[in-house]
Amino acid sequence: MISYIEGKLLKKEKERIVILANQIGYEILLPAIVMDTLKTKAAGEEISFHIYYHQAERQPKPVLIGFNLEIEKEFFQHFISVEDIGPMKAVKALNIPVHEIASAIESKNAAKLKQLKGIGARTAEKIIATLKGKVDKFALTISDEPEKIRIAEDISTQMLNVLVSQLGHKGNDAKRMIAEAVKRNKNISTFEELFEEVYRGTKTP
Repeated sequence: MISYIEGKLLKKEKERIVILANQIGYEILLPAIVMDTLKTKAAGEEISFHIYYHQAERQPKPVLIGFNLEIEKEFFQHFISVEDIGPMKAVKALNIPVHEIASAIESKNAAKLKQLKGIGARTAEKIIATLKGKVDKFALTISDEPEKIRIAEDISTQMLNVLVSQLGHKGNDAKRMIAEAVKRNKNISTFEELFEEVYRGTKTP
């Protein structure tokens, strides 16, 4: 089973690309949030993806779905656990950043989830009922840029440890404080900036 692939961009279409790896061309479906990161990529450039491999009785032909980061793939696997959301529907639905979707789930914001392609009110409620409390870590991602997400995760994790271990906050409260800080200031890029924004939030009446 394929879980990761890297090679040269051979062809780019609306929802899929073909990547040449070891003289074999692999067709890979990409959610909109991933395809957007390839806007500046031209044929022949090196690219890589974490792969979700999908094959089922109703879908006997193997389908490869690509993600820039392991955390995006992990969120996708949570997302398709919701009733009536299979991999193919999920690929089309992911048209806004993962952290925004996760934040909407944790805050029970069904209106936000209805912005996802193909997701109506009933399915939005199913998503919340199934995933609330399970995707809070994805809501802590600070940056939308793939190359910065790993750093952002480290900053959020460090902040979470400080709030819980050193300042005595409960885990869920600490995660909420971080998520709210990130929502207030989307330009946070260092631990110090995140700490200041979290502290500012505690001073708000």
